[in-house]
Amino acid sequence: MEPEKVINSIEGKMGFTPEIMNMMSEMNPEMFEHYKKCDDGIQEDGALPAKVKVLMSLAIMASQRCEVCCESQMRSALNHGATKEEIMETMNVIFITSGAPGVAVCRRALKIMEGTEEHGGHGSGHGCMGGRRRQ
Repeated sequence: MEPEKVINSIEGKMGFTPEIMNMMSEMNPEMFEHYKKCDDGIQEDGALPAKVKVLMSLAIMASQRCEVCCESQMRSALNHGATKEEIMETMNVIFITSGAPGVAVCRRALKIMEGTEEHGGHGSGHGCMGGRRRQ
């Protein structure tokens, strides 16, 4: 699949384009097969609803201590209809499995949920965060 089609597909499902996708489409178009798998495997309902898979991704990114990844997954979870209660239950799972550092890395992501942080807040265009698509 062409990078632009993958970007459009993921953007439609996540509600934004992770900036890393813009960068990789220019630097390494062949890598988009991996993003296609992401699109197919996480962003669409299967045996598990996409919302659940995105919340699982949030927990994994927290365990990896990737703050911008947590922000990206939070935005995707909200776009997939995750409720505050579902997100807070995910925070409990993060605490049980990753401890306080796992929860702490979600600080800015939680501000996004509460609407107190702009979606591009952490150095806009950084890594997994959403950015504008290059024309």
